Amino acid sequence: MAPSSSGGIAVGEALNILEGYRLGGGARLGSSLHLFLEASARAFADRAAYVGDVPDVPVRTLLSQRFADSRACTIDPTQASQRPVAAGALDGAPCTTRAAEEKPDTENISTTHLSVVDRWGNAASYTLTIEQTGGSAITVPGRGFLLNNELTDFTAVYDPKDPNRIEPGKRPRSSMSPMIVLDRGRVKYVVGSPGGATIITTVLQVLLNRIDLGMTLPQAVAAPRASQRNAAVTPAEPAFIEQYGGLLAPFGQQLTPSGDAFTSQAEIGAVAAIEQDRRGRLTAVAEPQRRGGGTALVVRPDRR
Repeated sequence: MAPSSSGGIAVGEALNILEGYRLGGGARLGSSLHLFLEASARAFADRAAYVGDVPDVPVRTLLSQRFADSRACTIDPTQASQRPVAAGALDGAPCTTRAAEEKPDTENISTTHLSVVDRWGNAASYTLTIEQTGGSAITVPGRGFLLNNELTDFTAVYDPKDPNRIEPGKRPRSSMSPMIVLDRGRVKYVVGSPGGATIITTVLQVLLNRIDLGMTLPQAVAAPRASQRNAAVTPAEPAFIEQYGGLLAPFGQQLTPSGDAFTSQAEIGAVAAIEQDRRGRLTAVAEPQRRGGGTALVVRPDRR
């Protein structure tokens, strides 16, 4: 999605940062997860500095491999960075950064995502949001749908240098990340999620799990998640801390539970995803447990 959404830009930048590393499971799993967290932190630093409903968002630069390489060289592959990390300099000079203040995340999680592929191979990845449960609590008369309450997605304290500052006629910055992945021009994956700013890390992690860590798509969706958004510590689901905390400890990565177990904040994302194989057969996947579990199906399964 184009600005004012920051999702596709942030996911794309993080993937480009990871492009230069040899990722995988087994002996490389701890290193791969460390690099995932570090790439995510840098994508969020650049999102905060450059992306919003403002003229001339540098989308092409932020999604360039040259810029990603200039960000990757600020990563220590053996040790977590002191966060928040600085934003990257747009000139792409090796390892250069610029000062930018990281603002509190006020984006809420009441979002819906649909992934669809039809029998001809056309794909849609569709994310919509009303910001919080009930939105603005105003229903359009005679139409029955709720209006959103997206104003809270703006940075709460006005800063003239912040691209997400409140101004007349502007849209707030969003993290929606509806994603379609192509392989030689053919739809390979369709993926997206609700979850406020955690949408970005959720989509990124599912793609990492599937493409680089050797998981099947159902495993990639069900796997426990963490969400590094350029903060000193990384919110993570308790299962992620239990499963991967020991692997990440030597890198100095600090993990903290993502939220109270009795609230939806404890769960990161709620993915709906589809994979198409070379024969055109589809695998549809939804969350097995998060948010009570999702729904995914192929309308006319190939039973051969």
